[in-house]
Amino acid sequence: MLESTPNLMSHTIRIEGAGTIVDAEPGDTVLDALLMAGVGFAYSCQAGNCGTCRCELVEGHVLDLEYSEHALTPDDRARGIVLACRTQVWGDVVVRRLDDEEFVLHPSRILDCTVASLDRLTHDIWRLRLDIRAGGPFSFSAGQYASVTFGFAPDRPRDYSMGNAPHETGLEFHIREMAAGSVSAGLGARLRPGDAVRVSGPFGSAHLREKHAGPIVAIAGGSGLAPIRSILMALDRIGAAGPVHVYVGARREEDLYGEAEIREIASRRPGWRVHWVLSEPAVPLGPGRRHGLVTDAVAADLPNLEAFKAYLAGPPAMVEAAAELLRARGLALRDLHADAFYPADRSAGV
Repeated sequence: MLESTPNLMSHTIRIEGAGTIVDAEPGDTVLDALLMAGVGFAYSCQAGNCGTCRCELVEGHVLDLEYSEHALTPDDRARGIVLACRTQVWGDVVVRRLDDEEFVLHPSRILDCTVASLDRLTHDIWRLRLDIRAGGPFSFSAGQYASVTFGFAPDRPRDYSMGNAPHETGLEFHIREMAAGSVSAGLGARLRPGDAVRVSGPFGSAHLREKHAGPIVAIAGGSGLAPIRSILMALDRIGAAGPVHVYVGARREEDLYGEAEIREIASRRPGWRVHWVLSEPAVPLGPGRRHGLVTDAVAADLPNLEAFKAYLAGPPAMVEAAAELLRARGLALRDLHADAFYPADRSAGV
């Protein structure tokens, strides 16, 4: 609640449980004040659209700036959850990170890379593999993303999730080819092996929580399979037995990719289940396929998600629908991890 006559003296922001206290001027956002003080805090779009900087307002006088209800629902806000990037400080404030015990902060890097290979995964999705030439080492957590700048569009960086697991050499991105005029349009003709590519990051909070020993649901759509692949590879590496429920949604058969690899990984883990869901399939439906929206399949299989962690990646509409379903089935906000790619001033990669 905003004070009617706010005190124009400087205020403090305290992160509960971290022993961190910083100064803030009246009207500063929580995120800006923390970053200016050199305090690491998860964020992405800085425009109230992605939800990466969600935290709990424990106490204090604040003013909410405009934000997307995907990033912060009315129910979230009613329970005291705020977006640090859209919360102005008008008094002393105490906030709590939602995932404080597993907050990761990898060194920020700017990498000079070259194209190792570029090949098609589907009719409109490319797999780009890069070799890191300078600026490393590059560490990240499975599920995070980076900003990628191509030489043919030096002033138009795009955000893409890493499709490789952190332990794998090089970098892999799955890039959907968009309409004419976009950076990704005609990518196969504009990018060649050996071309220079700049990568900066990592970013995003939708990373794998390796300490979680309970069940997991992972939902991917389109090139959103990239971060989910990274997460599944990392889970396999640490020996996660499950249960792990993986749902991959697409319109038609030709929009799917990566099936053989993911099924092979799942075959080593008895508690893993993988589902391939087509919303507009050919008739008759092929073997191992389910018909409908990916959220319909999840709803049919998982009535109670109270003990789960969820990882979502793909088109924003799919992520929003899946998040709404999972919350309705009992998933706690702090267990919902999704970077839906809503940059402040540029188109996103997934």
